[in-house]
Amino acid sequence: MTAREAPIRIGNASGFYGDRFSAMRDMLTGGPLDVLTGDYLAELTMLILGRDRLKDPSLGYAKTFLRQLEEGLGLAKDNGVKIVSNAGGLNPAGLAARIRELADRLGIDVTVAHVEGDDLLPRAAELGLGSPLTANAYLGAWGIAECLTEGADVVVTGRVTDASVIVGPAAAHFGWSRDDYDALAGAVAAGHVIECGAQATGGNYAFFTEHAIGTPGFPIAEISADGSSVITKHPGTGGVVDVGTVTAQLLYEIGGARYAGPDVTARFDTIQLQQDGENRVRLSGVRGEPPPPTLKVCRNALGGFRNEVTFVLTGLDIEDKARLVREQLTGALAAKPPSEVRWTLARTDHADADTQETASAFLRCAVKDAEADVVGRAFSGAAIELALASIPGFHVTAPPGKAAPYGVYTEAYVDAGEVGHVAVLADGTTTAIEPARDTTRLSPLPEPELPPALPDGPRRKVALGTIAGARSGDKGGNANIGVWVRSPDEWRWLATTLTVGELRRLLPETDGLTVHRHMLPNLFALNFVVEGLLGEGVAAQARFDPQAKAVGEWLRARHIDIPEVLL
Repeated sequence: MTAREAPIRIGNASGFYGDRFSAMRDMLTGGPLDVLTGDYLAELTMLILGRDRLKDPSLGYAKTFLRQLEEGLGLAKDNGVKIVSNAGGLNPAGLAARIRELADRLGIDVTVAHVEGDDLLPRAAELGLGSPLTANAYLGAWGIAECLTEGADVVVTGRVTDASVIVGPAAAHFGWSRDDYDALAGAVAAGHVIECGAQATGGNYAFFTEHAIGTPGFPIAEISADGSSVITKHPGTGGVVDVGTVTAQLLYEIGGARYAGPDVTARFDTIQLQQDGENRVRLSGVRGEPPPPTLKVCRNALGGFRNEVTFVLTGLDIEDKARLVREQLTGALAAKPPSEVRWTLARTDHADADTQETASAFLRCAVKDAEADVVGRAFSGAAIELALASIPGFHVTAPPGKAAPYGVYTEAYVDAGEVGHVAVLADGTTTAIEPARDTTRLSPLPEPELPPALPDGPRRKVALGTIAGARSGDKGGNANIGVWVRSPDEWRWLATTLTVGELRRLLPETDGLTVHRHMLPNLFALNFVVEGLLGEGVAAQARFDPQAKAVGEWLRARHIDIPEVLL
């Protein structure tokens, strides 16, 4: 087997800006790798980096990545490991320059390249994107592949799709062409699994009680020339890699069976998973189709200012206490009320509780307005002024605070030909990456046939999570909830029982919202997309659990009639 025919072993050391700092060192010392990647960008991160850039135009990248390279760069060079990351954020050229300075200071001979062209802010008005704080198109993998083919040791990018930092090295290693859609789709699926770090190795896993999770190691994808892969981790690290952990991550933040990207549309309904030994899962069979003709654009804008106060209500008459606080604070703000006021009462109290905390409920008031003064001390001060004139036992969880700016995320789409995807080598040489030529607007897939329902029999009302796992997340203001089971009979029950109507019954917060249900029979899974559940998105912080991370666990905790034969 030649070097190009051998699988490429790609590890990931970051799933978000703020992930485990030691992960880069741990991955570089824990076992062999060909490439180490890191995903540092999310919708909220782009807002954070945009605010950094407002304060200092030389910033706009993930500073943590640069600090990790203080010891990681030498380890990577010694072990022959390439490093690829989207930590460049809004300023990949600036980060590449800082890495070269670091390498010079440390005496390490490395070639650093970067990918740019995603930042559309200078052309936002021309492209019909309004006047946002940030506007970045999701680029694909070919700029990364070009940099690696030309000998780069380190490649940093701006906004590329999360899987692209994995697909690019695989495409360069195997010499894939732009229309090797099945191979590219397989790499996208593998990239989607490992780009969120320890979520593929037991982190945030519904069935965690079945395993000794400890501190999960970070994941590795061993990608073969046909795009198939084995998901694994370094030996001796915590966590677990099995069909369940990989299924959970495949369902994270997706829509339907088609997972569209700038290079390929991956068909998640064709994915096959098989346990391939301890902590090894084979991912194969992924079919690919041409990409769409447009690129998604992440836009962040400053939406105004927000503030909140949480009142603690203890003991008896909780509902009446909440009513009085609401009436009093609403009256105090009547002269200049905030443009948006949201009240939430969390009934965490227990009757006859043996601790004060478990006897208490929490009443949260969150406010927003275009003017900082309206939701600043005028709001929090009015709340505190109730202290001696309101409910018995009045107190709050934090002292009065100032108004804080919040962001609003919206997505847009532009023609791929309008985006200048560019690979920039260490010597300043640039290569323009042409947009995909074979693009198409694919017709909708037919809904898979429902499996036959289980025969009638005795049922028991228990938590859905007794047999079903779930993973949920956010895409702007929408939430996705992936639900899966682990046997054909469980799938027959899930597919015929957990309808959109049943989801609405179990999760009343979804009532009145548009809900889409997608079936993935090969994974024994359903994916629900709930439009508008998160309001203006995580940056707006309007909802409890603004990224919908625990909506799936809420669903699993709800009780439903399950056939006893499955229990």
